[in-house]
Amino acid sequence: MIEAAQIRYRVDPGDVPPEKAARRLHLSPERFNELLPRLIARGFPPADPDTGMYDLEAIDAWRRGRHRSISLTGHAGTPQAPSAGVAGASESAAERFLAAKRGQTEDGRRRRGAA
Repeated sequence: MIEAAQIRYRVDPGDVPPEKAARRLHLSPERFNELLPRLIARGFPPADPDTGMYDLEAIDAWRRGRHRSISLTGHAGTPQAPSAGVAGASESAAERFLAAKRGQTEDGRRRRGAA
């Protein structure tokens, strides 16, 4: 008898069928097929024309690329310096919050209830 080949080490697939591409986006296969034209119009990587398989790395890069604040390495991008033209850009968030609270009333206290 021929003995089944033993797996020496795991090989993670690079290309996957549509069902697994759908799962990568947390979609059912039906919903994935429904949304696919819109996804492709937004730059989603199409299936390989010969195999019909989807590239997982390309899907992940597309997912991360949708958000400009996250780089393709998956880490938040470096913070941008505040633009000089924006009023109060050098103030911290806490300073802006306190200034807004002070501006609610002339004496810096919130008015509660009817006066």
